[in-house]
Amino acid sequence: MKESRTAVRVTPRGRIAHWSREQLDKLSTLELRALLANAERLNETEVAALCTEILSARPRGFAVVRRERQPGEARKLVTRTRAFEIHGVSLRNRLWSCGGIRTDGAVLLTLRSEETQKAGALSTSLLWAPNVAASHPWSDTPAGQERLEHCRIAIERGAAQGLMTYSKLTPGAAAEAAPPRGGDRVDAENVLELRVEMRGEEYWASWTPARRVVVNTFE
Repeated sequence: MKESRTAVRVTPRGRIAHWSREQLDKLSTLELRALLANAERLNETEVAALCTEILSARPRGFAVVRRERQPGEARKLVTRTRAFEIHGVSLRNRLWSCGGIRTDGAVLLTLRSEETQKAGALSTSLLWAPNVAASHPWSDTPAGQERLEHCRIAIERGAAQGLMTYSKLTPGAAAEAAPPRGGDRVDAENVLELRVEMRGEEYWASWTPARRVVVNTFE
C-alpha cells in the first residue's frame, strides 16, 4: 500500500495528546517516526508509547542503525556511493549528489561533521541557504539545487534521515562550498533521524542521538 505523503505537523503541547490509536495506525512509517520525535520532545509519554508500539510491529518500523562502536574501536567509513548503496539509494550523480530517495520514500542526506552545531543533546546543521550576495555559491550548483529539492520533499513528508560525512577542507574554505570529493568518507553505520525545518529562507536539520538497533553484519 502506498504510504500517505501528508506531513505530520508539530503541534503545541496539549494537542498532540489527542491522537488515538486508530489515527496513528493510518499514518505512514515516516509520519509515525516524526510524530514519535515530537511526542518525546513534548514529553507526551502515552502518544510516544503508542507510536513505539506500532512502529515496533511494522517491518522496518525503526531505521536500522548499526551497532555502537566500542571504546577504542575505529569508525568504519566508506565512500559516499557505497554508503548510499548500503541503504538502497542510487545517486543521481556520483560526483556531486549529496542525497537521494530510498525505495520506501525516505529522504537520505549526507551532513558534514564540521558543520554540526550542538546545544545539549540536540544537534543541528544548515542544509541549504539562498545565495544572497554570493554568500552561498554552492546553493546555485547542481548539487545545491538537488539538496534544495530534497529539503522540500523532506518537509512535505515530515521526516528525513542523515549520514555523517567526514572530510578535510582547505584552510579558510566554507564547509558547504567544498564539493563531494574522492577523499570524503561516510559513516554508513549510524543513521540519524532528522527533523527538517525552514528558518526564514534557510533549511536546517536537527536530530538527537540515533535510536539504535543492533545488527551483527556490515558489508
